[in-house]
Amino acid sequence: MGSLLYLIPFLFIAFVILITGIFTVRQQTAAVIERFGKFLKARHSGLNFKIPVVDRIAGRINLKVQQLDVLVETKTKDDVFVRLKISVQFQVIKEKVYDAFYKLENPHDQITSYVFDVVRAEVPKMKLDDVFERKDDIAIAVKQELNQAMSDYGYDIIKTLVTDIDPDVQVKAAMNRINAAEREKVAAGYEAEAERIKIVAKARAEAESKRLQGQGIADQRREIARGLEESVDVLNNVGINSQEASALIVVTQHYDTLQSIGEATNTNLILLPNSPQAGSNMLNDMIASFVASNQIGEEMKKTNAVKGIGAKTKKKQTPPPPSA
Repeated sequence: MGSLLYLIPFLFIAFVILITGIFTVRQQTAAVIERFGKFLKARHSGLNFKIPVVDRIAGRINLKVQQLDVLVETKTKDDVFVRLKISVQFQVIKEKVYDAFYKLENPHDQITSYVFDVVRAEVPKMKLDDVFERKDDIAIAVKQELNQAMSDYGYDIIKTLVTDIDPDVQVKAAMNRINAAEREKVAAGYEAEAERIKIVAKARAEAESKRLQGQGIADQRREIARGLEESVDVLNNVGINSQEASALIVVTQHYDTLQSIGEATNTNLILLPNSPQAGSNMLNDMIASFVASNQIGEEMKKTNAVKGIGAKTKKKQTPPPPSA
């Protein structure tokens, strides 16, 4: 019984040692084991065992995909200061836990330094508009540089993204003004084109209206002339000559006009001769104007005929050019 009492402390110590030698590692995590201060191996997820006192867990390293956002301020080719936000997605290579744990004290600072170096080498070669258009080229250049540099330290660069481009406040205001001016210019062009279409359509409508109005007047005059001709023919058939027929038609139209003016309620004041001699005077004036017009026409025909004969005579008298 006494010997069992002596064994209890040893059993307790053995149990504590056993317990301290067992440890677990979480998923997507690696535990770095050192033996007497020297790297022994990397243990991965699950239940693991180490020799108590001899072995120790030097640290744990995250194997998940991580993201680091880097803000870089630099100047473009057209002397515009701009800030870029570069998002770097990286991961520790599972087979290179030793390099990732021991070679770099702070991987975030190392990645940030390389991002600054690449961005400040690429962006000054571009104008501001090119930075917006070619942001993917900047991201590819950063990824290539980081892959070459960080693979030796056990890190894999999965993707780099240019997530934000922020020019100076005054530059953004100027760009907004330029954009607004361009849009106003386009809007003014569309408004001018719409106004031009309206003017052209209105002019065409007016021209068509004038054409139809002129055609109507011509048709009206043609019908009036045909009616007068028929009226003269009818009067001639009953023994009234052309001059008497014309006088009768003029007098009839004169009195019809007076009757129409009298019947209208909203007619303005119009002074017209209404004596019996008024129709005769109008007919005499018309006949006199027709006779004068015919005389002028005959004189013009004679003048043109004389000019034509003189031109032909002069042409015949012109000697032919000497032959070669």
